[in-house]
Amino acid sequence: MSGGSPLLLVAACALVDPDGRVLLAQRPPGKSMAGLWEFPGGKVEAGERPEEALIRELAEELGIDVNEACLAPLTFASHDYGNFHLLMPLFVCRRWRGEVSAREGQELAWVRPLRMGTYPMPPADVPLVAALRDLL
Repeated sequence: MSGGSPLLLVAACALVDPDGRVLLAQRPPGKSMAGLWEFPGGKVEAGERPEEALIRELAEELGIDVNEACLAPLTFASHDYGNFHLLMPLFVCRRWRGEVSAREGQELAWVRPLRMGTYPMPPADVPLVAALRDLL
C-alpha cells in the first residue's frame, strides 16, 4: 500500500421529489467548502454501513425518516482532496416520512436535474450530476 492520504468514507443521497427535483444543501459558514452546494449525507462512522449513516444523517440534518429499502445505490465519487481521499457512494431516495427542513442552519434548494450544474459544488459532487441527469 502506498503512503497516500487517509480515506474518508462519506455517504450521500439524492432525494427526488414527485416533480423530479433533487434536494441540494448549501454548506453553512464555518465548515470547509462553505457556500458550496452538495447532496445531503455525511461521514460513515466506524462499524456503520453507508445506508445506516445516511438514515442517521438525513434524520439529523433534514428531520426525515428514511427506510433502508428506499435507498437505491446509483454511483460513487472518488476524489483526492490532497489531505484526504474521499470515497462517496451516492444513493437515490424517492420516499421518506416527514417534511424536509433545514435542521443545521443550511440553505436547501429543490433543483431540476438540468439546472444542477448552475450550483457551485465541491469537486467530488460535480461528476455525480451527470449520472443523476441521465437517471432523471
